[in-house]
Amino acid sequence: MYEKLRKIRIPVGLRTIKTAIAVLLSLLIVEQHGASSAKVVFATIGAMSAVGVTFKDSILACLTQICGVVIGAVLGVIMLEVGIPPMAGVTVGIVVIISGYQFFKLKLVPVLPCLILVNVCLNGEVSAIPYSLGRIWDTTIGLGIGMIINTLIFPFDNSRKIRQMMIGLDQDLIVFLEDLFDGDEHLPEVDPLTDKLDALEAQLVLFSNQRLMRRKRQKKELQSLQSGEEIAQDLLVELETVRNMRRIGRLNQENWQALRSLGAKIAPCSIPDSWTTEDTVVNYHVSQILRLRQALKRTLQERKNVHRYNSGR
Repeated sequence: MYEKLRKIRIPVGLRTIKTAIAVLLSLLIVEQHGASSAKVVFATIGAMSAVGVTFKDSILACLTQICGVVIGAVLGVIMLEVGIPPMAGVTVGIVVIISGYQFFKLKLVPVLPCLILVNVCLNGEVSAIPYSLGRIWDTTIGLGIGMIINTLIFPFDNSRKIRQMMIGLDQDLIVFLEDLFDGDEHLPEVDPLTDKLDALEAQLVLFSNQRLMRRKRQKKELQSLQSGEEIAQDLLVELETVRNMRRIGRLNQENWQALRSLGAKIAPCSIPDSWTTEDTVVNYHVSQILRLRQALKRTLQERKNVHRYNSGR
């Protein structure tokens, strides 16, 4: 059932839907248990911040927002206690907050701590400490609901996309070899394959930052996917080696038949009277490429079998 739902293509992304659900639930809860008049604002910001792409992103967002609210409140109280004029206190505090975010390379915009700071410094009708504690509580409600929704409802899982990218690389490999041995002088470019491998590596980083409900399954899948990515990197090295040869040698009968069986439209094979060094070298690398391709396919099949087994449990 889960897999069927994930295959459904809808114009609105799942993360958008999860964010809307998180905000709605946060508003319902904070309406009853909030601690300030601006509770809906802080709960909404918290809920939206917590719905990150990966589990690691969500945790970082929650910690950043809570720390930000605390820092904004503490700075506001300090500015009042020191006796700095309100506008000057706001200016100094905002400089400190933004500089801190930049120093720690935090991706979130420091809206919450700045809002807290401004209200504490400029609103003489509020009591600084109770006001700050109320804002922390309201934000925590939003963050907590957002974290729960993001973890339990369709948690981000890009393993299917990674597998599809690997399958696409396999297809590109056949096209590359076909273009290499089709008999004309045009040679294929390696850059498109390099770009796809970079994109694959980025997706693997995202997958490693996930925290699925079944941690052992995720770890095993990550190992399998990383193994496939390493094989793909080795394939790229072999392809670049053949592509950069001063003269492309001739295929032997075995490699020629292997490529033809994969559907590659290559020039007819002719057995030469003698083999040159280039012929020997190119056939060695083509054999390596075909071997690595089979290893990549086995890795993909093993990963598919593991995924089917876990989905059926």
